[in-house]
Amino acid sequence: MTDRYVLAIDQGTTSTRCIVFDRRATVVAVARAEHPQSYPQPGWVEHDAARIWRDTQKVISRALAGLSADRIAAIGIANQRETVVLWDRATGKPVAPAIVWQDTRTAGVLSSLDSDVLRDSTGLPAATYFSATKIRWLLDNVPGLRFRAKQGEILFGTMDSWLIWNLTGGALHVTDVTNASRTQLMNLATLEWDPSLLEMFDIPAGMLPEIRSSSEVYGTALGGVPIAAAIGDQQAALFGQTCFEPGDAKCTYGTGGFLLLNTGTDPIRSGHGLITTVGYRIGSSPPVFALEGSIAITGSLVQWMRDGLGLIATPSEIETLAASVTDNGGCYIVPAFSGLFAPHWRSDARGVIVGLTSYITKGHLARAVLEATAWQTRDVVDAMNADSGLALTGFNVDGGMTADNLLMQIVADVLDVPVSRPMVAETVSLGAAYAAGLAVGYWSDLRDLSGNRHRAARWLPRMTSEARAAGHATWRRAVASAVFFSDGLA
Repeated sequence: MTDRYVLAIDQGTTSTRCIVFDRRATVVAVARAEHPQSYPQPGWVEHDAARIWRDTQKVISRALAGLSADRIAAIGIANQRETVVLWDRATGKPVAPAIVWQDTRTAGVLSSLDSDVLRDSTGLPAATYFSATKIRWLLDNVPGLRFRAKQGEILFGTMDSWLIWNLTGGALHVTDVTNASRTQLMNLATLEWDPSLLEMFDIPAGMLPEIRSSSEVYGTALGGVPIAAAIGDQQAALFGQTCFEPGDAKCTYGTGGFLLLNTGTDPIRSGHGLITTVGYRIGSSPPVFALEGSIAITGSLVQWMRDGLGLIATPSEIETLAASVTDNGGCYIVPAFSGLFAPHWRSDARGVIVGLTSYITKGHLARAVLEATAWQTRDVVDAMNADSGLALTGFNVDGGMTADNLLMQIVADVLDVPVSRPMVAETVSLGAAYAAGLAVGYWSDLRDLSGNRHRAARWLPRMTSEARAAGHATWRRAVASAVFFSDGLA
């Protein structure tokens, strides 16, 4: 019998990947295309959605080289969340650049929003991070767009909706419940678009896609292959890490850092600055919820070291440079390029480098870059422990940054728990594949998926408790400096 596979599309913030998996979750083929980030003004981050669709077609073609489409059992899509695409219903062309999740241009409207209503209805704070204020900004600032939207000519979608629309030739305008839960327009209790929230943001309901489960057949592409999953990238990583039980947690390190804790079928409201979100929904089963702590800048800080400062030529060089010194020399970097996300939620905060002396070298700066990711993780873990009433005993990691062994050791040291990386580090793609495969019976159930998990590496903490406490105290002062600096600009 000819082997069959599942194809996963991972449309991320800096690149689009296509990975083909077999039944044992082994990577059969992979293709990747990086796309540029546009920064037209301070705090603005944009993408060319048409370019991303072209890249998607290219990586699908490359990944399937030598494989016929009839050997693909299903297609699953994972995507950068919150990023907003508006396009013309008739032509299928974007009407403006996509506004990326990191963008902070809408900070001025936050004070006009009812934060308590948002928290109660959506589990999300008033922040520039989410989709709703970005949609509103485009409707308010692109001439004629609001009128056209009210006439039903304009569609909104996160990247999953945009790709499914294009893959099906405009036949389907859908999203899944995980992506919908990040727009600030879906009610967590009903899992439907909330009319009162649409009114709050002044967004026409006709723009919005239909909300579906994360794992079900939506339609077909590539001549009849089922599109059987759409899931936000961080929820996909939770699924790919097989975090199927309440209390299971993972952190994905990519452009940003995202820590999710499975809380079961009941949403837990955070009292410590975390997000309540939908983790996944399989077919008609009840949704599984999660607590999430989102860090805006992790891997993109390494990119800034490369592209902005020119201190490294490739991202992998950061580990070698950081390892050239034994500590940070007293230097700390708070990378609030897009404000501070969980648990602080200060959209107005700005990045700072503190502790600079003539002793500091580029090696110390590189070390401070890696430590910034670790200390930001510590802030989120502390909040998660407080909300859940549990103390973290182990830490599952994935994503491109986990290839940096020094970073993973620093994370273990800062958290004082073992850190484990699975055999397949790119669990975002794997989670999308798992969700799609389940929908078509390629895998039988969640136990079938759990049997595929294998650990590739583990790091144990080596830092003394005194050094950890001292470093954390200095980090907190550095974060206070980032907030103080923003207050001084007001």
